Amino acid sequence: MGSAREIQQYLKRFSQLDAARFAVVKVGGAVLRDDLPALTSSLSFLQQVGLTPIVLHGAGPQLDEELSAAGIEKKTVNGLRVTSPEALAIVRRVFQAQNLRLVEALQEVDTRATSVPSGVFAADFLDHETLGLVGKVREINLAPIEASLRAGSIPVIASLGETDSGQILNINADFAANELVRVLQPYKIVFLTGTGGLLDGDGNVIDSINLSTEYDQLLKQPWLHSGMRLKIEQIKDLLDDLPLTSSVSITRPAELAKELFTHKGSGTLVRRGERVLRYESWEGVDKERLRELIESSFGRAVVPDYFDRTNLYRLYVSENYRAAMVLTQDEGFAYLDKFAVLDEAQGEGLGRAVWQVMRDENPKLFWRSRHGNVINHFYYAESDGCFKQSRWKVFWYGLDNFADIERCVAHCATRIPTLQD
Repeated sequence: MGSAREIQQYLKRFSQLDAARFAVVKVGGAVLRDDLPALTSSLSFLQQVGLTPIVLHGAGPQLDEELSAAGIEKKTVNGLRVTSPEALAIVRRVFQAQNLRLVEALQEVDTRATSVPSGVFAADFLDHETLGLVGKVREINLAPIEASLRAGSIPVIASLGETDSGQILNINADFAANELVRVLQPYKIVFLTGTGGLLDGDGNVIDSINLSTEYDQLLKQPWLHSGMRLKIEQIKDLLDDLPLTSSVSITRPAELAKELFTHKGSGTLVRRGERVLRYESWEGVDKERLRELIESSFGRAVVPDYFDRTNLYRLYVSENYRAAMVLTQDEGFAYLDKFAVLDEAQGEGLGRAVWQVMRDENPKLFWRSRHGNVINHFYYAESDGCFKQSRWKVFWYGLDNFADIERCVAHCATRIPTLQD
């Protein structure tokens, strides 16, 4: 799945959190129908390593089937299911059945789980005249969730609400999950879907989205259809109300552990992210924080006179100094002197976000990397070519003249290192 070091790093990070702040996992009805064994296996694994997620599920496809069988025509307004009194009786029955089905499947693999089919969401009518018995969350009762977590049992919550007068209301599961997340402010928010992530124009899963740097550009893409646009807008609204450390992951049930415990992940990781600052001189740069970032990332000290001897061309650094790229200008082209990302920021997509900002402004670049550097696979993907020297691999992009490439390769062979061995 990932290296032992990666897994230990994430386990340590998650185990330091309050149980209620680890993760809220929203499970779609299609996952309950089509992928229950993978879902129970992944949730069971989390409990085995001492982590207890909070699970909230929908039941859309099951409701479609049962309502159709009862002769009740499906009608939606703005994506919300219109719910009549006759339909509500079926909604309650289906939600309770799906809730128990998941709880029993977990218990069959010796995983502690508690059914919470109602009692969490105090609700009001969303639009009684138009939508019928559909609710919006007014208040959340955490007592049943906290009781389950104290017992080390996974709370499995259905998205049914209740008015002060006792009327049960149907609540869209995505909306219910968002309100639960706003109250709990968990470290991880996970949406389990059949697609395994948000898809780009070629149908490939987008691995990460840094909203601070990519949101506006993403919304301009012609392939972003209305459903995905709405999803991204909802996620942005959600993350705007949460701590900077929170993130949303969209993945398949079978890939849940890989998404949580590896830098690479498996689906789409969406973070609010950090702004990327750009400097063209050392003036205004917090050199001590930058030094700490570089030394932490490389595990070695930079030479004492690094900032004096390095003639800065451009510096790209995230606003909290958790990722940075230092560029000089050599042989007539931009040279990547340092690319540093803190351990704690790896897997967030922050390094890639800084790289993308840098790349947009620097059409020609060369750099060198030690053999065995774990980031070399990324460099291979981003470069147009690589030349192997005895100590270094030299990468470049945007250079199409052989003489230029030859000169840059020669420069890398003789460049004096600025990290101390």
